[in-house]
Amino acid sequence: MPLSAPAPRQLHHLRDIALRGYLRDDGLVDIEAHLTDTKTYGFPSEHRGQVNPGEALHGMWVRMTINTDMMITECEAVTDYSPFDICPGATPNFRKLAGLSIGPGFNRAVNEVVGGVQGCTHLREVLAQMATVAFQTMWPIRHRRQQEQRTAEEGGAPRRRPALLGTCHAYAPNSSVVRRKWPEWSE
Repeated sequence: MPLSAPAPRQLHHLRDIALRGYLRDDGLVDIEAHLTDTKTYGFPSEHRGQVNPGEALHGMWVRMTINTDMMITECEAVTDYSPFDICPGATPNFRKLAGLSIGPGFNRAVNEVVGGVQGCTHLREVLAQMATVAFQTMWPIRHRRQQEQRTAEEGGAPRRRPALLGTCHAYAPNSSVVRRKWPEWSE
């Protein structure tokens, strides 16, 4: 179902973000993001001269490689288009994200490493979305591993509290989804 009809308007700015999760042959996972900002009008740029309608103002890439424990093993960032020629100078700092774990406190940790003048606002913001894609990509892999460990270790012992419980509307303890999937945890 689409949104309601908008008021009369004209498009001025377009941000496209493509996010992809890849399972690598070596068992690691690559999460890639490509961010592009364009305008529907041309404007002069101090660094680039004239930026024409539809031409990228921002064109940026990030690739995070993670292991099955959700730890970043490598991170690479590239800026193809930016409003200032100095902007690509921040991209090498994103390598310093290697060793961070994706989980509680991830955004705070990212900000400590590439926040402020050490990074790029646009690249830093897309990392939070990449973390979500990492969870979506890794879920079947981690779920299968957890099931195998549970079977081997617990031999039918009661299940642990599901990590997703209470994380969104669908997984509220009193929701129909939780009553169906995890009746022992529903309220």
